Amino acid sequence: MAERTRVHVFVTGTVQGVYYRANTRDTAREKGVDGWVKNLEDGRVEAVFEGDESTVEEMVEWCHTGSPAAAVDDVDATYEEPQGADGFEIRY
Repeated sequence: MAERTRVHVFVTGTVQGVYYRANTRDTAREKGVDGWVKNLEDGRVEAVFEGDESTVEEMVEWCHTGSPAAAVDDVDATYEEPQGADGFEIRY
């Protein structure tokens, strides 16, 4: 079994109003990654991905492109101790 990892990301750019959260949720669920995603008041998107290391890395890489209408400028990723997230949701 692959080692479980957790990453906390902040995505900067044109990432709100372009279905970034919905696409993130759908992609994470397809890959079996747990966590959440939400919009921040400053225009960034914040997300947490938890799962096996290689799949979490795929999600971090995915964030650099995101939804088709997004224009991502930067992805800041910080690795943390897994907290047992279960499922993937959009937070408000």
